[in-house]
Amino acid sequence: MPLACALALVGIALWPARGHGDVWRASLAAAGLLAAWNAALLLWSSSREQPLTLSVDVRPQHYLQACAQGTVLAYWGWCWPPVSTHLPLIGAQLLFAYGFDWLLSWTRRGTYAVGFGPFPVVFSINLFLWFQPEWFIFQFLLVAVGFAAKDLIRWTRDGRRVHIFNPSSFPLAVASIVLIATGSDGITRGQDIAVSQFYPPQMYLLLFLVGLPGQFLFGVASMTWSAVLTTYLFGLVYFAWTGTYFFLDSYVPIAVFLGMHLLFTDPSTSPRTELGRLIFGALYGVSSVALYQMLTGAGVPAFYDKLLQVPLLNLSVRAIDRLARGPLHALDPTRLGQALAARQRHLAYMTVWAATFAAMSLAGGVGDGHRGQWLPFWTQACQSGRERACAYVAQLEVILCQAGSGWACNEAGLRSARGRGGSDVPARARAVQEASATFAEGCRLGFVPACRNSVRTGDPGSRLEEAPPADGDYRVLVRGTKGPVTERNPVALRARACAQGWTGAC
Repeated sequence: MPLACALALVGIALWPARGHGDVWRASLAAAGLLAAWNAALLLWSSSREQPLTLSVDVRPQHYLQACAQGTVLAYWGWCWPPVSTHLPLIGAQLLFAYGFDWLLSWTRRGTYAVGFGPFPVVFSINLFLWFQPEWFIFQFLLVAVGFAAKDLIRWTRDGRRVHIFNPSSFPLAVASIVLIATGSDGITRGQDIAVSQFYPPQMYLLLFLVGLPGQFLFGVASMTWSAVLTTYLFGLVYFAWTGTYFFLDSYVPIAVFLGMHLLFTDPSTSPRTELGRLIFGALYGVSSVALYQMLTGAGVPAFYDKLLQVPLLNLSVRAIDRLARGPLHALDPTRLGQALAARQRHLAYMTVWAATFAAMSLAGGVGDGHRGQWLPFWTQACQSGRERACAYVAQLEVILCQAGSGWACNEAGLRSARGRGGSDVPARARAVQEASATFAEGCRLGFVPACRNSVRTGDPGSRLEEAPPADGDYRVLVRGTKGPVTERNPVALRARACAQGWTGAC
């Protein structure tokens, strides 16, 4: 069977429509590793007459998690085409995962329990991090590290030898540390993944729904609830203090919300006590906030904020359970409703979480209507003197220009032209050149004032033009940080823009 996985990988690599050469060379390398290991194990076991046995172990936590993750992948791929083109590569990783896990288990113990275990590991890795085609060999390395850590790094917990780390979050954290240390963010699509997961309509609702079966069976609703609530409450306090949103376009970013449902909630690597799970979730929320601040302050992409902390949290579970059973026992919620069976308690936590999610949705805390998505909110905050808002306005203008708004290009060009560098001649020249290029892009998109400004940029005495968005711009502007807008009716677009704060559209 491991050899069959290797041969299937070779078949994928030799498929006529195989696409990028580096991806399929990586597949051949992975197949070669499995085949060589398989041959060595065959010789070793035959020479020692060592039997290699097989059993079947189908666990609900594996196939339920895989179904939830597969649903997210399918819905996300429906709205963001790169996911669909990536699906065959997920299949290749699954083949490698089965072969690697099979051979590792046979090598160490002479037996393998076949089930759905590789599915949630591979799906989870691919929900958060892909390597670019030129570096796709590292995608197989992520899978190998995850299964090796699960099999080799273990401890005794409640009288049993179990793995310490979540097998998908551990390789993601290791890869994140290496990428940050080497400044190699560009070899992955981590930022694209984090942004595009907000493109599908009602993605928060989908994640809430797909998490429910696992929460009912395994009692992890308390972790998700405390993680989301902690992050949301921090966002409310931050907004009351500063008048802006900490995570810019949301109280809880969609990628972090995904991590709170389908990454750190592995019941095997989380606390066993109910109070411990509440603490565990709150720590994930607090650490996500702290990591976001640290990463953005250091100029590092923020998409690592839901990945780096999970192994450290996994290491803390025994200490958290000791606290929950000892000094903090008086706070343990198990003291309430002691007559309830386990599934009834799970249902109670799910009810609390569902009520919290509904209240947050009605208040605009989660969902598609968050004001932080849209430029008018940040423009007004910038005019009120909030420097962070001004920096984000400049960033949004560039993003909207690249998305096809000539008006946004003109605004970005005006911002560059106004900051011409003072008496610094080289800086002034760079600013003029940048403004001219941005105006030219706006002109190409059909925004007439940008055409005039592109001619006048080099003349210090010329007056650059401002103008309100045209009807064609609103189709780009109203998307905010969501996916492309399909609405083309100018009246409907203006109504939508007016609701978002574009007063010129009203």
